[in-house]
Amino acid sequence: MSETENKHARRRLKSSYLTTIISISLVLFMLGMLGLIILNAQQISTHVKENIGFSIILKQGIKEVDIAQIKKSLDAETFVKSTEFIDPDKAAKEFQETLGEDFVQFIGENPLLPSIDIKLNAAYANPDSLAIIKASLLENSKIKEVFYQPDLVDAVNQNMKKISYYLLGFSGLLLLIAMGLINNTIRLSIYSKRFLIKTMQLVGARHSFIRKPFVVRGIGNGIVAGFIAIGLIITFLYYLQQQLPELIDFENIELYGALFLIIIILGIVISWISTNLAVRKYLRIESGDLY
Repeated sequence: MSETENKHARRRLKSSYLTTIISISLVLFMLGMLGLIILNAQQISTHVKENIGFSIILKQGIKEVDIAQIKKSLDAETFVKSTEFIDPDKAAKEFQETLGEDFVQFIGENPLLPSIDIKLNAAYANPDSLAIIKASLLENSKIKEVFYQPDLVDAVNQNMKKISYYLLGFSGLLLLIAMGLINNTIRLSIYSKRFLIKTMQLVGARHSFIRKPFVVRGIGNGIVAGFIAIGLIITFLYYLQQQLPELIDFENIELYGALFLIIIILGIVISWISTNLAVRKYLRIESGDLY
């Protein structure tokens, strides 16, 4: 074989290894992202539920001291995460932005009443709790109405349960697809060395001796791919934490460390299994079938 052919073969080999590492990295990245979703499922669920709230509509002409007293008592309740007083002028402004028209000028007066918007703690974001809370609040003579959307609350709770089941099913499916994809990629990289494998076998080399360099290379590729996937996940986490700090909690560093370790182990195990299977195929194949 000429020097030009040797260089061409080496380039193809490096390209094959690079393709394998990139493929494994992307698959491990997707598995890692799925792991992140599962690890943070409870936190995501809590975040969604705590954005469910309701409005307390106060009666016309209520005094500021009464408003302050109601807000203070609400802040002390266990079901309340946060409260915000909305005066009629602010409510009118928000309503005007939604409609795109100045309805106050059209009507001639502001018909909106003062209100207090409440965000719930996640444990109370269910229809039964909200019904009890509503009944309790309406006992206050200064509160005219308690408004919330029971259908929305029920839909959120039902959807969170469904999402949990879907995630489990999708995890298993993605793992199978990942193993198939990585297996095919590794087989393609070993395909270029099928004649070398058969030559070593014909001169009497043991199967374990032939497999060893391929397996070592495969494990090395899996480790490198694992670290690349971890780098991508950390970059994504940093970006997400800047955008949604309430969803990403870096205090549970042990959980993230365990996830990263699992990613590296998955890269090693999948590469090891796929490399063994691919080499075994060419060890068993007849010489005439190599072409």
